[in-house]
Amino acid sequence: MLRTFNPTSEGQRARKSLSTSHLNKKRPEKGLTLHLKGAVGRTKGRITSRSRQQGSKKLYRIVDYKRDKFGVPALVTSLEYDPYRGPSIALLTYADGEKRYILAPEGLKVGDRILSGMGLEALIGNAMPITEIPLATFIHNVEIHPGRGGQMVRGAGLSAQLLAKEGDYAIIKLPSGETRKILARCMATIGTLTNFEKRKVNLGKAGRNRHKGRRPHTRGVAMANPHDHPHAGSYKTSGIGMPSPKSPWGWKTKGYKTRKRKHTRKFIVSGKGK
Repeated sequence: MLRTFNPTSEGQRARKSLSTSHLNKKRPEKGLTLHLKGAVGRTKGRITSRSRQQGSKKLYRIVDYKRDKFGVPALVTSLEYDPYRGPSIALLTYADGEKRYILAPEGLKVGDRILSGMGLEALIGNAMPITEIPLATFIHNVEIHPGRGGQMVRGAGLSAQLLAKEGDYAIIKLPSGETRKILARCMATIGTLTNFEKRKVNLGKAGRNRHKGRRPHTRGVAMANPHDHPHAGSYKTSGIGMPSPKSPWGWKTKGYKTRKRKHTRKFIVSGKGK
């Protein structure tokens, strides 16, 4: 749910943020956090990703994408905010005492009990092989290679839909609209991830972007020297005197396919990657 603010200042007037009233306000589980260090946007001191910096200090939460504690019931202890991810996260306390974080699907509540493994009901939060998931079910945290852990559909508000099962493969529709084949023995989690309205968040002022580690960014058409950007110079729009928009290094950025993993195209049934 979006939270709006009274216009007590220009920075508050248009500000919209996600409500965190239902989330735990205490510090995260100590054994499941890390301090990440390093220069953001730089490799060996050279800038490799422009307009980035470290930002405010924050703890990295270790999230369990594999869900490999099969048959051990887990209790949802708390729902928490994660500064490194779009969806909220849920802290699970397993019957043997171990604690783990997972991505929180919509509808998961504190006190719920969830499982991972085979022979389970398709309830929100349960993780199981795709072979056992009913058709038309919405899923997230989908594996590509069995046992490697979920690699697809992990963003805020996202879910994929299971369309069909054909032999050793299942066909799922991804949030991008692409339809592709996945090995049916891969694991997936039931439900749609939280924070769908994250796309409507308005920070309100540039200072909050700086706290997130995003430095000011200059548009190419605002630059004066063509040496700095292909859009720079006397033309103020990329549509005049230029066949197509380009990156600072001259790559096409509109209508140009950049996918290079040709050996995996056989798994794409339909979509842009075909």
